[in-house]
Amino acid sequence: MLEPIKYEKMFSTPVFRFRVPGHAAFNAALLAEGNRMRATSTGAAKSNRGGWHSEGNLFDEKVDCVTRLRDLATAAIYTANDQIGARAGRDELALKIFAWMNANPKGGFNAPHTHPGAHWSGVYYVAQPEIETGNSGMIEFIDPRSDLPNWRILKAPPFRMKKKLRPAPGEMILFPSYLVHWVYPNDADEERWSIAFNATFKKART
Repeated sequence: MLEPIKYEKMFSTPVFRFRVPGHAAFNAALLAEGNRMRATSTGAAKSNRGGWHSEGNLFDEKVDCVTRLRDLATAAIYTANDQIGARAGRDELALKIFAWMNANPKGGFNAPHTHPGAHWSGVYYVAQPEIETGNSGMIEFIDPRSDLPNWRILKAPPFRMKKKLRPAPGEMILFPSYLVHWVYPNDADEERWSIAFNATFKKART
C-alpha cells in the first residue's frame, strides 16, 4: 500500500485574465485615439506582419482613456505579483510600463516572439472581430520547457506543447515575458485592435 503525501505543481507558468466592466465607451475612446495616432505615423516594424504598430510609449500620451488603461495595467501587475506570492513589496520596487497599440487588418498577424528584459507582458483587447470557426483572433503560447515531445503519449493537459486563447473586447491577459507567443492572422474584414505592454521592475531607490 502506498500512502500519498503531497502533490504540487513545480515550475508552472502563471497566466492571468481580467475583464473591464462596461468597456464599450472605454474601448471606443481607445480606438479613436489609435486611429488618430495611425493617421500621423507609419508605425514601427516589430513582430507585426501586415499590420500597424504604434511608435514610442503609448502610456506617455496624456489622454484620459490611455491614463485609465495604464492604471488598470498597473493594478493587474500588482495583483499578479500578489497571486504568485511575490515577497518584494511595492515600496521595494520601481515599476516601468511600456505600451504600444496594434492594428491587424485582414491577414495581419504577429510572429512568434518574447519580450526580453521585462517581467510581465500584457495585452488589452480593444476590438476583436467575431468569428464562428477557425483561429482568427487567437493568441497562442508555446510551452517554455524543453524535452516535452515524449510526454505527448500521455495526453496530459499539463504537458501540452501549446495553449490558445481568444480574449474578447474588454479583456486583459497578463503573462511572464519569457513566454513565446504569437497571434493568428485576422480572417475577418474588420480590424483587430489591441494594446500590449511590458512591465519591468527595478529596485526602488531609498
